[in-house]
Amino acid sequence: MSITEAFSFSETFALVKEIKTAMYTDMRLLMYAIKSYRSQDKLKYLSELDINLSLFKVFIRLSYKYQYISGKNYASWSKLVTDICNMLGGWINSCQKK
Repeated sequence: MSITEAFSFSETFALVKEIKTAMYTDMRLLMYAIKSYRSQDKLKYLSELDINLSLFKVFIRLSYKYQYISGKNYASWSKLVTDICNMLGGWINSCQKK
């Protein structure tokens, strides 16, 4: 069962759509960054990815606030997104040093 299946019907068309769109956009930006050869292009995509991950964190918080996900799910999602943000920060720093 998908985590977004626990959302109410009315939120299926709002918050769930935003969450899915953010995830797909993040995957797209990650692929663009991986395939880019110039550091400036990588930095552009990685910066956009960082902004989108911040939005994704907001969506997770809203999901928890409105009790669409449990505290356990909130903790798991938050930890995973924080780990991704930390790795992304390291990647951005390495691109800036070149």
